[in-house]
Amino acid sequence: MNVQRSLKPACAAVARTLCALAAVAALATLSLGAADHRAPATTSGGLGASEPDAFVRPLSDLTEAQRALFELGRAEFGQRWVVPFHIGGEWGRGPFSNAEACTDCHAGTGRGRAPERAGMPMQSWLVRLSIPGTDPHGGPLPHPVYGLQLQAIGVLGKVPEEGHAHVDYDERAVRLSEGETVWLRKPRLQVGGLRYGPLEQATLTSARVAPPVFGLGLLESVPEAVVLELAAGQREAGFEGRPNYVRDLEQDRSVLGRFGHKANQPSAAQQAATALIEDIGVTSRFFPVENCTQAQRPMCAAVPSVGSPEIPDARFDALVFYLRALAPPPRRDRDDPVVLRGERLFEQARCAVCHVPALKTGTYPPLPQIAGRVIHPYTDLLLHDMGEGLADGRPDYRAGPRDWRTPPLWGIGLAGKINGNATYLHDGRARSLSEAILWHGGEARVSRDAFVAMQRQEREALLAFLRSL
Repeated sequence: MNVQRSLKPACAAVARTLCALAAVAALATLSLGAADHRAPATTSGGLGASEPDAFVRPLSDLTEAQRALFELGRAEFGQRWVVPFHIGGEWGRGPFSNAEACTDCHAGTGRGRAPERAGMPMQSWLVRLSIPGTDPHGGPLPHPVYGLQLQAIGVLGKVPEEGHAHVDYDERAVRLSEGETVWLRKPRLQVGGLRYGPLEQATLTSARVAPPVFGLGLLESVPEAVVLELAAGQREAGFEGRPNYVRDLEQDRSVLGRFGHKANQPSAAQQAATALIEDIGVTSRFFPVENCTQAQRPMCAAVPSVGSPEIPDARFDALVFYLRALAPPPRRDRDDPVVLRGERLFEQARCAVCHVPALKTGTYPPLPQIAGRVIHPYTDLLLHDMGEGLADGRPDYRAGPRDWRTPPLWGIGLAGKINGNATYLHDGRARSLSEAILWHGGEARVSRDAFVAMQRQEREALLAFLRSL
């Protein structure tokens, strides 16, 4: 039998310490305006830019108790989950899953990657599902048999997997100034091997690659008023950044969406709980019921559930604290003349309208010490119409079929160096930063066209700037 470990006593002791710290912390009243983007960064963990652990370091000013909780959370992030009563991990995975651990999709807490060629199976990549219409809270309506996500792993001999997905690619050339050519690949999603019946023609599908997870606490601490102020300012500039409002399960109300490719998650905690239940099949206080639809429950009943929930609150809270306290990597080559030129071109091409260089954090009880910081995530946390070329046809709360949240750019220059996963955009179709830019349409077409028209040296400077982030 698997020997089950218990972190409850340690987590509870750390949690009591943190509560005491929070109770006596005096939090300053902060300005809600966006900060000067040339202010010095204050969010790094004090590490070298090329170190292999650049994405897994804590914020530099954690207390001793917070560091202890961070390490407990790190263990949870790497925890292997297995089907009861197998060996080799913690009991609780399934009945349906796509992975055994958070690190399967977020290696080094970085991004995942799309399949490199046609026919490759899902790895750090998934398929979201829904049918036309909305649920009672305005969210996507789950498929009645397959739910909100296609699961490629079941339980051998008891619960068949739901099905498999792969992509084929269509390629086309884009000509830039001075004769340069960039090839863009567009994925065509293929779903097969369905074990519980066909997907109706009206089923909406969307391939997604796992995003990086560092810096979540810093993004969560940006006041909603700052995000709304950015949206108002963009309207005056001719852009249409819009907030998504989504269901917060803890507060039982609609709140600002911050995380996920369509800003469909309100908090780091709900994001983590959703990943646990959808990707690994582990129940939590957010989702206490196994990830089986009504049509699948007779088969799912053959798999025992261990614990209710399968991840206890103390361990779940440690995992969430780890995600909140992960530091984004610091900038590199800040004073390089080519990088500085690229930064100016980034602004001139109006990329900085949506990829906002600097924001200011507000009051944040989970990490009181980060209040009032200037951070440099290069995002506005808003939805933007990115054009038909990137459309998935699948709405998500207020996010339309062509809408995507502006992804943070911090750490993007290290993507390939940390875990080898240097593919970009929501489905990983872009194999280079140039490809990612050239897919920009809709509101971002003005920036895309500016990049196309640049001289080769100017494009190289802009890319050098991006690689410095």
